[in-house]
Amino acid sequence: MIDGATFIQTQAAVAQTKAAPTIGHVTSLDQARKVAEDFESYFLGQVLQPLFANLGAEEPFGGGATEEIWRSMQVDEYGKALARSGGIGIADHVLEQILRLQEVEAT
Repeated sequence: MIDGATFIQTQAAVAQTKAAPTIGHVTSLDQARKVAEDFESYFLGQVLQPLFANLGAEEPFGGGATEEIWRSMQVDEYGKALARSGGIGIADHVLEQILRLQEVEAT
């Protein structure tokens, strides 16, 4: 069992890893594709979170604060897996916009 302070620190660490990806300046098509896929996986993870929020944990191993942290990370991984396997088309549109922005900056 973890204490309250450890739980809060762990939640803060997990929350920091959930920042939306930023575009920045991309120098290659592969880098732009990665940014687009990262955005899609982040989006899908955020969309899936509410679906798993009220699921109860099964005995004898489930429940508690660690279950909440683990579930959050598991759902984020689901989002990453969905994006890696082709996603729902968001990455393609984001990639298109990244390339458009890069063209505008180049002129």
